[in-house]
Amino acid sequence: MYQFAKHYVSIVDKVNYRLGRIMMYGLFVLMAILAWSTISKAAFVVPSFWTLELAQFALVAYYLVGGPYSIQLGSNVRMDLFYGNWSVRKKAWVDSITVLLLIFYLGVLLYGGIESTIYAVEFKERSASLWRPYMWPVKVVMCFGITMMLLQAVSELIKDIATIRGVKL
Repeated sequence: MYQFAKHYVSIVDKVNYRLGRIMMYGLFVLMAILAWSTISKAAFVVPSFWTLELAQFALVAYYLVGGPYSIQLGSNVRMDLFYGNWSVRKKAWVDSITVLLLIFYLGVLLYGGIESTIYAVEFKERSASLWRPYMWPVKVVMCFGITMMLLQAVSELIKDIATIRGVKL
């Protein structure tokens, strides 16, 4: 069981680290889309109807696919008022409880995301905007990001349990 946990953590952490490093450049994609929107409105006096929605789609990918990287690095928001003074084991106990809640939340979110993606594919769902893009691509990215976040949360739980037990992974 120990070898499986060690292997799982290693693989998930490596994949999410690489995805996170790639998604860091998603911010430049988002800026390019919004810059084009500004330039087209100012210079050509023709608003690009697709830019705002495409920027939202890019932000979904940036946030959801890059989120596991943030959790992995421990750069998520914590209430450091008490947390900073706790021992490593006490932090692991609290983190393991909160990660369990996160896993439940992500499971519910993934279930809803899969249902929504199936609906979008079956009924060829389109956005209500003037551009009217299909919704399934962004919903697939959303489900992928939630899945990667769920895998990273399980990895964090395994690391917390190892810390509580005094085992090094």
